[in-house]
Amino acid sequence: MPLVLAACAVLLLSLGAGNAQASPDVPDPQDWAGLSPGQQAERRAAIRRQLQAATPAERQAFRQTLRERVERLTPAERESLIATTRERWDALTPAQREALANERRERIQAMTPQERRQLLQQRRDMLQKLSPEERAALREKLPLR
Repeated sequence: MPLVLAACAVLLLSLGAGNAQASPDVPDPQDWAGLSPGQQAERRAAIRRQLQAATPAERQAFRQTLRERVERLTPAERESLIATTRERWDALTPAQREALANERRERIQAMTPQERRQLLQQRRDMLQKLSPEERAALREKLPLR
Protein backbone atom coordinates (compact mmCIF):
# COMPACT_ATOMS: atom_id res chain seq x y z
CA MET A 1 0.00 0.00 0.00
CA PRO A 2 2.76 2.54 0.70
CA LEU A 3 3.97 2.25 -2.89
CA VAL A 4 0.46 2.80 -4.25
CA LEU A 5 0.07 5.83 -2.02
CA ALA A 6 3.51 7.01 -3.10
CA ALA A 7 2.52 6.50 -6.74
CA CYS A 8 -0.66 8.46 -6.04
CA ALA A 9 1.43 11.18 -4.43
CA VAL A 10 3.67 11.31 -7.49
CA LEU A 11 0.60 11.62 -9.68
CA LEU A 12 -0.78 14.29 -7.39
CA LEU A 13 2.51 16.15 -7.43
CA SER A 14 2.72 15.96 -11.16
CA LEU A 15 -0.88 17.01 -11.64
CA GLY A 16 -1.49 19.22 -8.66
CA ALA A 17 1.04 21.90 -9.52
CA GLY A 18 -0.84 22.98 -12.58
CA ASN A 19 -4.15 24.84 -13.19
CA ALA A 20 -7.64 23.84 -17.32
CA GLN A 21 -10.36 24.73 -19.59
CA ALA A 22 -12.62 22.51 -17.56
CA SER A 23 -11.88 20.40 -14.55
CA PRO A 24 -10.49 17.13 -15.93
CA ASP A 25 -11.94 13.72 -15.26
CA VAL A 26 -10.11 11.89 -12.51
CA PRO A 27 -8.38 8.82 -13.97
CA ASP A 28 -9.15 5.41 -12.57
CA PRO A 29 -5.99 4.04 -10.87
CA GLN A 30 -6.35 0.61 -12.49
CA ASP A 31 -6.95 2.05 -15.95
CA TRP A 32 -3.98 4.38 -15.42
CA ALA A 33 -1.73 1.45 -14.52
CA GLY A 34 -2.74 -0.26 -17.78
CA LEU A 35 -1.47 2.63 -19.88
CA SER A 36 2.01 2.54 -21.34
CA PRO A 37 4.52 5.03 -19.89
CA GLY A 38 4.17 7.15 -23.03
CA GLN A 39 0.38 7.15 -22.78
CA GLN A 40 0.63 8.06 -19.11
CA ALA A 41 2.92 10.96 -19.96
CA GLU A 42 0.51 12.24 -22.63
CA ARG A 43 -2.50 11.89 -20.34
CA ARG A 44 -0.63 13.54 -17.45
CA ALA A 45 0.30 16.49 -19.68
CA ALA A 46 -3.32 16.87 -20.85
CA ILE A 47 -4.60 16.79 -17.27
CA ARG A 48 -1.94 19.28 -16.19
CA ARG A 49 -3.00 21.66 -18.96
CA GLN A 50 -6.64 21.35 -17.89
CA LEU A 51 -5.75 21.94 -14.25
CA GLN A 52 -3.84 25.11 -15.16
CA ALA A 53 -7.13 26.82 -16.07
CA ALA A 54 -9.09 25.32 -13.17
CA THR A 55 -9.84 27.24 -10.02
CA PRO A 56 -7.99 26.33 -6.80
CA ALA A 57 -11.20 24.70 -5.54
CA GLU A 58 -11.46 22.59 -8.72
CA ARG A 59 -7.84 21.51 -8.39
CA GLN A 60 -8.40 20.59 -4.75
CA ALA A 61 -11.53 18.61 -5.67
CA PHE A 62 -9.58 16.79 -8.38
CA ARG A 63 -6.82 15.82 -5.93
CA GLN A 64 -9.33 14.75 -3.28
CA THR A 65 -11.29 12.58 -5.73
CA LEU A 66 -8.09 10.96 -6.99
CA ARG A 67 -7.00 10.24 -3.43
CA GLU A 68 -10.40 8.73 -2.56
CA ARG A 69 -10.29 6.45 -5.61
CA VAL A 70 -6.94 5.04 -4.55
CA GLU A 71 -8.12 4.58 -0.97
CA ARG A 72 -11.20 2.64 -2.15
CA LEU A 73 -9.10 -0.03 -3.85
CA THR A 74 -9.15 -3.49 -2.31
CA PRO A 75 -5.90 -4.86 -0.85
CA ALA A 76 -5.54 -7.19 -3.85
CA GLU A 77 -6.01 -4.31 -6.28
CA ARG A 78 -3.47 -2.23 -4.39
CA GLU A 79 -0.96 -5.09 -4.45
CA SER A 80 -1.45 -5.44 -8.20
CA LEU A 81 -0.85 -1.72 -8.69
CA ILE A 82 2.19 -1.86 -6.42
CA ALA A 83 3.68 -4.68 -8.49
CA THR A 84 3.00 -2.88 -11.77
CA THR A 85 4.43 0.39 -10.48
CA ARG A 86 7.52 -1.34 -9.11
CA GLU A 87 8.14 -3.17 -12.40
CA ARG A 88 7.86 0.03 -14.39
CA TRP A 89 10.14 1.92 -12.01
CA ASP A 90 12.72 -0.87 -12.09
CA ALA A 91 12.63 -0.81 -15.91
CA LEU A 92 13.61 2.88 -16.01
CA THR A 93 17.21 3.81 -16.62
CA PRO A 94 19.02 5.89 -13.98
CA ALA A 95 18.84 8.86 -16.36
CA GLN A 96 15.06 8.47 -16.70
CA ARG A 97 14.67 8.23 -12.93
CA GLU A 98 16.76 11.37 -12.45
CA ALA A 99 14.72 13.20 -15.11
CA LEU A 100 11.48 12.30 -13.32
CA ALA A 101 12.91 13.44 -9.99
CA ASN A 102 14.02 16.74 -11.52
CA GLU A 103 10.61 17.25 -13.11
CA ARG A 104 8.86 16.71 -9.76
CA ARG A 105 11.34 19.01 -8.04
CA GLU A 106 10.70 21.77 -10.58
CA ARG A 107 6.92 21.44 -10.20
CA ILE A 108 7.16 21.72 -6.43
CA GLN A 109 9.46 24.73 -6.69
CA ALA A 110 6.93 26.37 -9.03
CA MET A 111 4.16 26.02 -6.43
CA THR A 112 3.13 28.91 -4.26
CA PRO A 113 4.01 28.66 -0.55
CA GLN A 114 0.33 28.00 0.18
CA GLU A 115 0.20 25.14 -2.35
CA ARG A 116 3.35 23.65 -0.83
CA ARG A 117 1.86 23.83 2.67
CA GLN A 118 -1.31 22.13 1.41
CA LEU A 119 0.73 19.41 -0.28
CA LEU A 120 2.75 18.85 2.88
CA GLN A 121 -0.46 18.59 4.93
CA GLN A 122 -1.91 16.12 2.43
CA ARG A 123 1.22 13.98 2.69
CA ARG A 124 1.03 14.06 6.48
CA ASP A 125 -2.63 13.06 6.36
CA MET A 126 -1.76 10.19 4.01
CA LEU A 127 1.01 8.98 6.31
CA GLN A 128 -1.34 9.07 9.31
CA LYS A 129 -3.56 6.52 7.55
CA LEU A 130 -0.71 4.03 7.24
CA SER A 131 -0.06 1.41 9.88
CA PRO A 132 3.17 1.74 11.89
CA GLU A 133 4.60 -1.16 9.87
CA GLU A 134 3.75 0.54 6.57
CA ARG A 135 5.28 3.82 7.75
CA ALA A 136 8.45 1.99 8.81
CA ALA A 137 8.65 0.20 5.45
CA LEU A 138 8.22 3.49 3.62
CA ARG A 139 10.95 5.16 5.71
CA GLU A 140 13.34 2.33 4.86
CA LYS A 141 12.78 2.91 1.14
CA LEU A 142 13.36 6.66 1.24
CA PRO A 143 16.83 7.81 0.23
CA LEU A 144 18.97 9.51 2.86
CA ARG A 145 19.93 13.10 2.15
